[in-house]
Amino acid sequence: MNKQYIFPHSRPPAQHGKVAVLYGGCSDEREISLKSGSAVLTALLKSGVNAQPFDPAEQDLHKLLEYGFQRVFIALHGRLGEDGTVQGALELMNIPYTGSGVLASALAMDKWRSKLVWQAAGLPIPAYEMLDASSDLVAIANRLGLPLFIKPANEGSSVGISKVKKVSELQAAYVEAAKHDKLVMAETFISGGEYTVTILGRQALPVIKIEPANEFYDYEAKYLRDDTRYLCPAGLSQEQESEMQRLAIQGFELIGGTGWGRVDFLMSAAEKPYLLEINTVPGMTDHSLVPMAALQAGMSFEQLVLTILELSHVE
Repeated sequence: MNKQYIFPHSRPPAQHGKVAVLYGGCSDEREISLKSGSAVLTALLKSGVNAQPFDPAEQDLHKLLEYGFQRVFIALHGRLGEDGTVQGALELMNIPYTGSGVLASALAMDKWRSKLVWQAAGLPIPAYEMLDASSDLVAIANRLGLPLFIKPANEGSSVGISKVKKVSELQAAYVEAAKHDKLVMAETFISGGEYTVTILGRQALPVIKIEPANEFYDYEAKYLRDDTRYLCPAGLSQEQESEMQRLAIQGFELIGGTGWGRVDFLMSAAEKPYLLEINTVPGMTDHSLVPMAALQAGMSFEQLVLTILELSHVE
């Protein structure tokens, strides 16, 4: 990778003040958040930052003011952490925080409405339809084709997602997705591979290709299995890599994203990239993609965490 990356110079650790690492929470992704937050906390402490853990499932957020925290590193995943709610509460308390603001966080969490924004701007996205209990699932499958994915619109980490290969599987897949969200979507299957692009500041880091050993990049493949392959460099031409990075930055900025995030893509058999979704608080575990991309760009995990924290000073 010949591209040179330029990141903000991190101030001395003491100048960040007392930092709370928000992790855990009450979403379906609590266990992953605990792992991400623990890794972030360890990195901050190793770098000399005065950081402490804070689990909003165990104590009220207003305690952040009582304890004198001056800044928050958000490592919460899913609802009530990644969807704008915590961001709004922190803004009311006038406590700076990492990552995107209220609007961008809410939009990114909502796969349907983020797609509407991208559609309006003419960005490439997979064909999809929204579902409810009265939907003619067979007719939708005929329009989108099989296989297809049925997923809740407001969950992360592939929670509640099913890959449907047969018409007989449609109803069960809808019921499973509807357990997690009242908004459910069906999305066409795109067969050319899964990719992801990390955004750090206003730069797109090296593209990663994801090759799951199981059916698709589901919760198990993301966090539990050791046979998922991550390729970085991703095996793309320089033109393909640059185009995917350009689309990632455009998609991120269109929803108002700031600080850091991760933009996921599907590639068609004809090698055309399609925006899939945005994560405004990506995972930071030992299986996570953002640290992999940062390492390829020449950043250690500690440098990555400090850079994310530094970006919270300038948003």
